[in-house]
This record gives sequence, C-alpha cells and structure tokens, in this order.
Amino acid sequence: MKSAKDWAKIYANEKWQQENYYVGNDLGAQCKIGLTTINLWSPVADEVTVNFFKDGNPDTRPYWTSPMRRDKRGVWRWSLPENMHGTYYDFTLVIDGEKHFAVDPYAKSVGVNGKRGLLIDMSLVRPDGWSEDIAPARTNETVIDEIHLKEFSYDPAGGFPENERGKYLALTHADTVLNGAGQTPTGLNYLKSIGITHVQLMPIYDYGSVNELDKDQHEFNWGYDPVNYNAPEGSYSSDASDGMARVKELRAAIMGLHRAGFRVIMDVVYNHTYNLDNGLQNTMPYYYYRTTPDGYLSNGSGCGNDIASERSMVQKYIVDSVLYWTRMYHMDGFRFDLMGLITVDTMNEIRRRLDNKYGKGEKLVYGEPWTAGQTTLMLDKPLADKSNMGLLDDGIGIFEDDTRDSIKGSAGDAGGLGFVNGADGIEWKIQNSVKAWRNDGSPFKSPACVINYVSAHDNQTLWDKLTATTPDEGTRRRQYRLSVGIYLTCQGRPFMLSGESFYRTKGGNGNSHDAPIEINELRWEDVAKKGCEDLANFYRGLIALRQQLPGLYDKGGFAHTRIGSQWSQPGVVGFMVDNTDDEQPSLWKFLTIVYNRKNEPFEFELAEGEWQVLATSADTYLWRHPETESGQYELGPIDFVILGQK
Repeated sequence: MKSAKDWAKIYANEKWQQENYYVGNDLGAQCKIGLTTINLWSPVADEVTVNFFKDGNPDTRPYWTSPMRRDKRGVWRWSLPENMHGTYYDFTLVIDGEKHFAVDPYAKSVGVNGKRGLLIDMSLVRPDGWSEDIAPARTNETVIDEIHLKEFSYDPAGGFPENERGKYLALTHADTVLNGAGQTPTGLNYLKSIGITHVQLMPIYDYGSVNELDKDQHEFNWGYDPVNYNAPEGSYSSDASDGMARVKELRAAIMGLHRAGFRVIMDVVYNHTYNLDNGLQNTMPYYYYRTTPDGYLSNGSGCGNDIASERSMVQKYIVDSVLYWTRMYHMDGFRFDLMGLITVDTMNEIRRRLDNKYGKGEKLVYGEPWTAGQTTLMLDKPLADKSNMGLLDDGIGIFEDDTRDSIKGSAGDAGGLGFVNGADGIEWKIQNSVKAWRNDGSPFKSPACVINYVSAHDNQTLWDKLTATTPDEGTRRRQYRLSVGIYLTCQGRPFMLSGESFYRTKGGNGNSHDAPIEINELRWEDVAKKGCEDLANFYRGLIALRQQLPGLYDKGGFAHTRIGSQWSQPGVVGFMVDNTDDEQPSLWKFLTIVYNRKNEPFEFELAEGEWQVLATSADTYLWRHPETESGQYELGPIDFVILGQK
C-alpha cells in the first residue's frame, strides 16, 4: 500500500501530469431527457464501479452496480440512454489493490450527511420564477453584511415562519417584523432599511460538522468544514433526506435575496476539508492535499490539512466549482476563506474566467490574505497572501486587518488598543486606512482591493472588543460610533457583521464556531432596545450619505489622489477629499473629515469658505438640512464630523 510520500512522488512526475491533465468540462454527472452520463477523474484507479441507490440513506444497499469504462487522461465514463434524475449513486474504486468507496467530487447534490451523491436534472428543481431571476442593479457603493443562515433566522422574535427558522426558506421573506407584528423590521427587512447592498452567506455548501439528522435542530457550527463542495448543506433544508429539497430551497433563498434588493456573495473554503473521508481523497489518494517531505499532511489551515491548489487538476476543480455556483445558483461574488493558502494563479484564473463570462468586475472576489500556519507547497508557486498582493489581479480584494486593528485594537488580543480606545502614536495608520493603504510602494492597486471592517464572524464582536478595553458604557458607545464612522469614511468596500448595527454581543466569545445557537443567534428583540434604534439610524444616515460621495466610493486606481491635506495630532486625524465627479455629480465638491478620539472637544480651522455639516456621531442625517459653518469648528469628544463644500 502506497504512503502519502509515495503518491507525492508519482504526482510530481512531469510526464504523469501531462498525460493525466483533463481539460474537458464534463466531469461529474449530467442528467437530461433521454441521457445520463457520469464521468470521474481517477487516473490511479485500476477499476471503478458506479453503484445506484433508491435513496440517500447511507445504510441502504445498491439496487444496481455497473462497471465504468476507462478513457483517456484518467477519466472513467458511464452512460445510459435515460434520465435517472432522483437516483442516488457513489463509486467503488480499486486503487493500489485496495477498495475505496467514494462520493462523486463533482456531485451536484447529496443524501443525508453527504455520504452519497444524487443524479439530478437541475432544470427540474427550479423554484417558480427562477428562470427570470437576476441580480439587482449595482449601486455607487458596495455595503456587505455577513450572515449565517441559522444565526440570522433562528430567534422566534424575528417573525420568521416557525418551520423555516434557521432554514434556506427564511430568506424568502423580505417583510418580517419583530415578533410577527408591529412596525420594527427584522431579517432582510432590517438589512434593507440599513442600506445593505450585498449579503455574504457564511458556508452553505455541504459541510461535515453538523449532523443533518439532528431532530432537535440544535446543533450549530459556522460551517468551515467542507465535505462536498458543489452540493448545498442539508441542515438548512426542510428535508435533509431529500437531495432535491436543498437545491430548490437554496435557489429560492437566492431568488428571495435578489428580489429584496441584495446581491449574494458565497463564502467558500477551498483551502482544507473537514477530514480525508471525502470524494477527493477516496478517488485520488493525497492528490488534492499538500504533504510534507516526511509524508505528513500539511496544516497551514490549522484544520488538519491543506488543499493543493498548485496542482493542475486541483486548480481546475476549484475554478470549475466557482463557475458552477455562479451559473447554477446565480451567485454575485465569492469570499475566500484563508485565501492565503490558495495560489495566485488559481485566484487570477477565477477572476479571469468570471470577467470573461459575466463582464469585468461584475462578480465580486475577495478573501482573507493570510493562513493559520505554515503550509507546504507541492510546486513552487506564490500564494494569494498579503505579501503577494502585487501579483493578484486588481479585481481581487482582501480583508484589510490593518485597518480593523488600527481602529479598535488587535483582533488577537482582547485587551489590545486601537485609535478609538486609546492607542498612542498610530494616527498615521488611520491616515493610511483612509486612502486604502495606497502609499508609495503599496501593493494595493485600487480601493477595490480593500475590504474595510471592524467586526466579522471571527474574533470578538465590536461591542465585545470595546467592552474588554472600555469599562464605562457611555464612553464605549461613543467609541463604537467613532469606529464605524472611521471605516465608513475610508476608501474601499465597507463590510460588517450582521447585528453590528444593534450592538451585537456574543458574551465576549471570540471563537463561537461551535458554541450553542443561543450564543450565536441574532437576538432580534435587541433592535427595539434603548439606544439600538438610534444606532441603526446612525448607520442608515451614514451609508446613505456615502452613496452620494464619489470621493469615498471611487474604486479607481487613482482614487487615493482625492485624499489631500492630511494632518494629525495625538488623538486626532483630519483630511480633505476631492469629491468632484463629472459622471455622477455630488452636491459637494470638497469634503473635510475629522476624527477625534479624545475625551474632550477639539477645535480646528476650516479651509476658506462656507462648509455644511453633513454628519457627526450624534446625527448622520444632517446632510438633509445642513447648517453652515466657517472659520473655527468645535468637534465634540470621541466624535467625528463630515463637512461638505459646494
């Protein structure tokens, strides 16, 4: 029996690579009228049999088995002149004298807990109106809200139908209100009222960390544990035992999001898998994974294994998967988990293929430009981490953790300080954040490359982080608004954790990936609590104002040149913005923006002329009926101001 080290030597052979690279687009199973085909790539297999089942229960036996035919470049083929839609299947392979049982790596849907693939004619599992589904028009600015399906709709107070709470179908309701009555919006209704334009769905592919047969539906996980990359997760469907339900209901959810006015971003995890019991490993031992020279699995993901995207057929698999989700589920973008483990070549190929198919920049692509540890590359290819930003296409963005940490302190240190909560000597970092870190020698090609945020599913929520550093609640609330005021007035794309706009807390838990749902769920009654309605209005006004300010939402390569007259002193940062735009004129030609983190007022001299006060921490709707200022302006303690000049 070959070891991981033995397999690595085989795969490293250049002749083997050339002879077994398959360029076709027909891997996986296809069902249509009068024909079913199944194609599996496994050049190391000596025999392959396809097994057919009546249902997706992993304990049942096949009612029919049939050998597959070996073709060129390691592809095994099988076909039948009838549509086998609704039949479940898997493979038995003989590899190196051993039997392997495998799910199809390209399976479009699966049975319970992903143990068996489903032959599915996608044209037959469309919700009403699917063929007319289109994304809403793009707005001047992209404002992204990150949601987890179960967190988002599990709370009974959210007003979702009881049998759809925590499910795909919860996202088909755009008019939910608190406790199902009254006027206080919840769910998508709430996000729309805030001004969100894009919803980022945390993992909705088939993952392994939740038992889909959990009758109490109490199990919880974020879902960064891929098993079947091209199949929807079953725990979010109305019936996990029905592989068609999860497909139809996820499509309905995406259509519901589009109809509600949101574009949809899919959170994808092509850097590791839940474990090695999956279709990738069981059809091609150790081909899809990085191994060390000693034959151990590489672990740059911190999850026990790393996907080897530098290998040609692994890159093809990832690119095929992204294009599949875009085509079959109308996804409008992709967020890549631990993108720093994926090769630059792979990310650039994804960007190129999406641009060629849908138009340049039409689909958003961004990710985490870091790893969780050191990885072992199987080929000498650069990885898509922050150090290689200059090699990435300018249409690929990253989460800018320097902006996040500069504003409120290190995410890895609960007690660490940032600008708003007292760190000294980092005003220059805030100045760099404002212009999306476009400095001399900067690897960032434009603000399109930068995702600005102060909270995401990882680490503490913004409220919990500030609670750890600022005991006084009144001061903390002012720091909260200042934090948001800063990242929403930086060039780049704004991003927020769902619930951020009503002081979301997880009780200080900085890694709630498998914590009880009671810790993770959005508590919709909080939106009506004292202070939360005011905070929501604060977000609404600031986002609505940003949509009118080309000096901030400009994503061009020279956008940073709009930022001028930057100055600072301890605890204060100020700058001016050229806000002119011939194509979409704004009411204000120039902006002055100042941040004051000090616990005392700050007075500064305005540039010559009259200035209108557009927004402060206290009121972000001043732009509707602005007051005029000139000469000296006094900014309040722990406050910011946006002024405009016509």
